[in-house]
Amino acid sequence: MDTPLQPLAKVDGEPYTQLPHDLYIPPDALEVFLETFEGPLDLLLYLIRRQNLNILDIPIAAITRQYMDYLALMQELRLELAAEYLLMAAWLAEIKSRLLLPKPAPIESEEEDPRAELIRRLQEYERFQQAAQALDALPRLEREIFVASAEPPHRESTRPPPPVGLVDLLNALREALARAELFDRHPIRRETLSVRERMSQVLERLDALRFTAFTELFQPEEGRLGIVVTFLAILELLREGMLELVQSEPFAPIYLRRRG
Repeated sequence: MDTPLQPLAKVDGEPYTQLPHDLYIPPDALEVFLETFEGPLDLLLYLIRRQNLNILDIPIAAITRQYMDYLALMQELRLELAAEYLLMAAWLAEIKSRLLLPKPAPIESEEEDPRAELIRRLQEYERFQQAAQALDALPRLEREIFVASAEPPHRESTRPPPPVGLVDLLNALREALARAELFDRHPIRRETLSVRERMSQVLERLDALRFTAFTELFQPEEGRLGIVVTFLAILELLREGMLELVQSEPFAPIYLRRRG
């Protein structure tokens, strides 16, 4: 029984078991992030620890090959190489060539191992790296971070009153009056004098045979409201044709009488 193929990818929920024939992946579409190193010695220590090699007996040929492969990979990924990496590559090549050369006849003083300087520097770098890791493992409080505590000084501040002039007082009074007008009341009272009632009173005072002076129909003690109501009553009676109004000449006295 054939097992179903696992989909390579899903696009909009649809599984794909085969790659499309027209699939094109640009060269810059894939980015690979490698582990960063602080220098060539750090890279060499990484290569040695990855294979559990003895730092005192380094296989220069294998380490040099791996180191060069890593540099080639960095160049393929378009990563800029520092000059110290290239200098280390040249040094490894020199040590490798010196190990491959035939050794001269033994003399009184033994020739120093070409790897000795490299081993010394690697051991020194490893000690500093371990010391840095031990320091980094220490608690940061009281080492890099210190709790600060300080009491603010006692200060008494007095705020002087703002200077106020006559213009400011007048503006404040104007604003207060404007706010008071918002709460002002407009009393509506029932009319004490009726125009209809005053029309009846005017007809009672007039006679159909003799004329009465226009000014005699008004009562000054009633005030402005009484004068206005009386005048409106006279106009309403004239409009209805119930009064007769005469005047001998312009600006002469006006007389009224009731029609028969």
